[in-house]
Amino acid sequence: MIGYILILPLIGICHLLIISKEEIIRLKKIALEWSLLILTATIVLWITFDGQGQFQSSKTIEWMFTIEPKVSPIFFAVDGISIFFLILTALLTSICILISWRSIKFLIKEFLLCLLAIEFLLIGVFSVLDLIGFYVLFEGILIPMFLIIGIWGTREEKVWASYYFFFFTFIGSVFMLLAIFLLYSYVGTTDYQTLCCISIDKNLQYFIFLGFFFSLAIKIPKIPFHIWLPQAHVEAPVAGSVILAGVLLKLGGYGFIRFSWPLLSEAAEFFSPLIFTLSLLAIIYGSLTTCRQVDLKRIIAYSSVAHMGLVTLGVFTHTMTGIVAAIFLMLAHGLVSSALFIIVTFLYERFSTRLVKYYRGMSITMPLFSFLMLLLILANSSIPLSCNFVGEFFSLIAAFNYSYLVGVLASLGIILSASYSIYLYNRVCFGVPSNYLYFPRDLNRREFYSLFPLVLLIFLIGIFPFIIIDVVKATVNFIEW
Repeated sequence: MIGYILILPLIGICHLLIISKEEIIRLKKIALEWSLLILTATIVLWITFDGQGQFQSSKTIEWMFTIEPKVSPIFFAVDGISIFFLILTALLTSICILISWRSIKFLIKEFLLCLLAIEFLLIGVFSVLDLIGFYVLFEGILIPMFLIIGIWGTREEKVWASYYFFFFTFIGSVFMLLAIFLLYSYVGTTDYQTLCCISIDKNLQYFIFLGFFFSLAIKIPKIPFHIWLPQAHVEAPVAGSVILAGVLLKLGGYGFIRFSWPLLSEAAEFFSPLIFTLSLLAIIYGSLTTCRQVDLKRIIAYSSVAHMGLVTLGVFTHTMTGIVAAIFLMLAHGLVSSALFIIVTFLYERFSTRLVKYYRGMSITMPLFSFLMLLLILANSSIPLSCNFVGEFFSLIAAFNYSYLVGVLASLGIILSASYSIYLYNRVCFGVPSNYLYFPRDLNRREFYSLFPLVLLIFLIGIFPFIIIDVVKATVNFIEW
């Protein structure tokens, strides 16, 4: 099944290539249909998933067999960790096409091709079981994302922001490549399942872990490697912001879960105090920095830094509770932050400003918008019955079990998150409507339908968290930590 899911985006790309650029509506409909087909295929894969924890639906691809016969084939498969990230990727890609229906005015065919290319690469990243394959797909995402920010960005500094994003993440990934080469020179293979059965020397683990850490810490991102994120979010179009916050940031957390403990357990244990320090710094500093932002997109971008700090905190507690919390929180953040970027973009499309000071009284002029924004703000504040609440609750349990001091400091992020979220909603939606906002109109049908699936899933998963937790627990139990 994973082979079909991998090939569907490529067929969609080929289909778009043969369509004329002038047939704009047809191009959009074809891209949306292919993305919905991929989403359906990932849901079918999840339904047929037996939940036992091992890798399933495997697909083997031979490569370099004419150059180097000893090179092992690349395996693609899914387990209880990667299956949900595949569904999240397919869902957000479909929503990105829908919300960009009218906002992208030029080079529409190329924009849709970039979205489907990113979807293909992300599906590959979350299912590949080879370190070289992971690196190639991991790096390949930079190219279409660089183009989306630099070409279809919303402001004058979009080119600078795209280069900022590209070079930060590319330079970090060079360290990952060096670590993979070092591992291959000592072990002789890059196959993930083989490496899980091999004991790696402790001193070697330290160097390999640092190589992976620099790359994944920039991607997640951790302080002080977070500088590229706010600028990229501010300049990117809404689809770029959704892909960045919803999926690309999760590559860092996914990499830590997939590689740090199963392959480099001793190094991960050795560096865990450093990770905890950086995670707490991200939670507190990221939350405080969010409180002083005046741009709607920057507020959501810096809040992502704080939430991702809780993710790494959970991963490096090295407990079942922490791992489950990290995966659940990444999925929850992918839904909530994506929806928040979409809803603030709806304001920008109407009034051409993202400065908070110009907005007041939206609850009077745009009641449907205000109601949906209230639900998302409460979810971002981890209100009970939302998926964020489940993830952050288990993260704090894991933090308190590890250290009382770490748990108390991490709890400050929850308080600050509620503070800046509710304060933002109060400034935007309450008060007397601003004189700057002429002819406000509420959400139309397309905008509502693009937000509704995310809002529904946020609370559906929060009410029934066992849908995810049971599958993830089975996978974590199966892995020999």
